[in-house]
Amino acid sequence: MKLAEIAEKLDLTVFSGENNLDKEVTGGYASDLLSDVMGHAKEGQIWVTLQTHKNTMGVASLKDLSAVVLVKGFAPEADTLKLSEIEGIPVLGSDKEAFELCGELYKLLG
Repeated sequence: MKLAEIAEKLDLTVFSGENNLDKEVTGGYASDLLSDVMGHAKEGQIWVTLQTHKNTMGVASLKDLSAVVLVKGFAPEADTLKLSEIEGIPVLGSDKEAFELCGELYKLLG
């Protein structure tokens, strides 16, 4: 499923990376530990987290993730948005808790 379709169906806010919403999403990964994501996330997945700092973009780029989705109404820091545009990895957001958002994402991709 394309990232744009997921963003629409889950009513996600697009903070950055509007030009990269055509990416194919292969699954999702939820964690707030950068080392966990580095060790276990897979290429093409959406990363669900509450981490808003620029290091998320480094990890997302390293793992070639489709997008980062921030939960609980968190907004990305300015330097995160800059790196998002450079790396071509969209940063999206939701007011939902991670548990709820992951359940909805699982239903869409399952």
